[in-house]
Amino acid sequence: MATTNRDIKYINRDFSDFRARLIEYARTYFPQTYNDFSAASPGMMFMEQASYVGDVLSFYLDNQFQETFVQYAQQTNNVFELAYMFGYKPKTVGVAQTNINFYQQLPSKLSASVYVPDYDYALIVEGNSTVSSPNGDTFLIQDKIDFSTSSSQDPTTVSVYQIAGNIPQYYLLEKTRKAISATINSIDFSFNNPEPFTTINITDTNIIKILDVVDSDGNVWYEVDHLGQEMILDTVKNTNINDPNINGNTPYLLKLKKVARRFTSRFTSLTNIQIQFGSGNPDNITEEITPNPDNVGIGLPFEKDKLTVAYSPVNFLYTGTYGISPSSTTLTVRYLTGGGINANVNSGVLTNLNKSNTKFSQVNLNSATANYIFESLTTNNNVPASGGTGGDTLEEIRQNTLASAASQKRSVTADDYLIRALSMPSDYGSISKALIEQPKLTDQQVSTIETLNLYILSLNAAGQLDYANDTLKNNLRTYLSQYRMIGDNIEIRNAFIINIGVDFEIIVLPEYNNNEILLACITALQTYFKIDNWQINQPIMLKDLYIILDKIKGVQSVKDITISNKAGSTSGYSQYAYDITGATQNQVIYPSLDPSIFEIRYPNNDIKGKVVPL
Repeated sequence: MATTNRDIKYINRDFSDFRARLIEYARTYFPQTYNDFSAASPGMMFMEQASYVGDVLSFYLDNQFQETFVQYAQQTNNVFELAYMFGYKPKTVGVAQTNINFYQQLPSKLSASVYVPDYDYALIVEGNSTVSSPNGDTFLIQDKIDFSTSSSQDPTTVSVYQIAGNIPQYYLLEKTRKAISATINSIDFSFNNPEPFTTINITDTNIIKILDVVDSDGNVWYEVDHLGQEMILDTVKNTNINDPNINGNTPYLLKLKKVARRFTSRFTSLTNIQIQFGSGNPDNITEEITPNPDNVGIGLPFEKDKLTVAYSPVNFLYTGTYGISPSSTTLTVRYLTGGGINANVNSGVLTNLNKSNTKFSQVNLNSATANYIFESLTTNNNVPASGGTGGDTLEEIRQNTLASAASQKRSVTADDYLIRALSMPSDYGSISKALIEQPKLTDQQVSTIETLNLYILSLNAAGQLDYANDTLKNNLRTYLSQYRMIGDNIEIRNAFIINIGVDFEIIVLPEYNNNEILLACITALQTYFKIDNWQINQPIMLKDLYIILDKIKGVQSVKDITISNKAGSTSGYSQYAYDITGATQNQVIYPSLDPSIFEIRYPNNDIKGKVVPL
């Protein structure tokens, strides 16, 4: 009777190991049965086939194991899923934002022996109207414009536009609105019988976010972080004129509300966003309620005053539901697309207003005057748009996910604030570079209680570093206020940009073409100084530059590398000059004490090389 005790090796991983072990196994346990191990023998064919299968299975096993770690995952959908699991929401595109000025003329009228604007001809521009540039860049305003009203929150600037015989004929009204580089898209989805956790997918380029979801009965579906979140903070515009907080401190009121119609959204790739609904039957939903001491803890298996129960502000009713699934209805999903580096348009280009959502505040007007006034409505952006960037790269998602996992959505340390700033939703604008630190004694403090300085930079349309405008700073300040601790104060400032140029001299081996080697060296330096690879306060290691050029095939030696400062706004550079020589110590060029970043603004012109004789 043959023994079944076999010495089986479990550490084989590749084709050669499997093949060697199978040959050894056959020689050890079947020496008289088979001993032809030549390459052309039938037995070796079966052994190599088994080795081939083992090698392939080992590869897929290793690959699947690797894809479970965010540090090593390579497949885009897996990196996205792992990021969401750790609480980081990847950005597929950064939205540019700016302020757009709206102008309209008004005829004058005589009132109490004084000529004043005739506000009967005031125009109303509805929310979600679009303004575009001649190149087709579209920006969206989300707030309504009513030229007939003016307040501290929404002031109207009035000036005399045209005079005839010392009598005002027309006045000019001006209002300002924030705008983002976005286009509203709409798509319908039909549902029959309810299916638990049903999902829908939207595929498009440069998707920013889901704007809203409304069913055919007019019910609004709310987006939540996860389906177990039953409570939402519902915003209500504060229109009470007797409210002392309406001066701007509290433009919106928040109320906590339990909702059954909810969904989550997540990006599965750079071009696909998935929407998932709940598992409940719409016939069994509970009504929307406002929590109070009488209903907190509904659904707990024991008494609601159990001290061991962890209450969450977003789910303390414990109803055990995940929302309802749409049934026998059609959902209209509106989503935003746009953004990117190309959306960082220059000033003075957003002049084409789509007037389809524009109307007069009054009726029964003089048609000729009304037509003239309607055509007088114009727009312009006095400041360039900023904040538009590309989406997160896979490596950026990995690094931001690892940092975000430690913060757990609360901002306690400086790194927590840094990650939160970089995670700001793209429709508020995007931060390209950020650094946070404790204020120095030499800093000019804006507040006597500030605890941290946050230095940021954005990008312009050419992908070059640019200073963030006030609108982007205000958006970031408002966003961070949701996560900062009560005793923390964040001062947001622009970091300094130091533009540089690189000149180098190399000696080329005799058998190589000088122009080809020079081009290869310049390309290598352009890659090294690509702005995506640089951070605020990062020094320049001259030793690294020598190593990069030395590694290029055909370079015999690097004779000299010189870094020079490029300054002057008239030439397109930063206005700030910098003493490169004084900042160089031991072959290291250090940035200034004030947070700053080195940038080669024009890589095709500011990196120059020369071949010199030996």
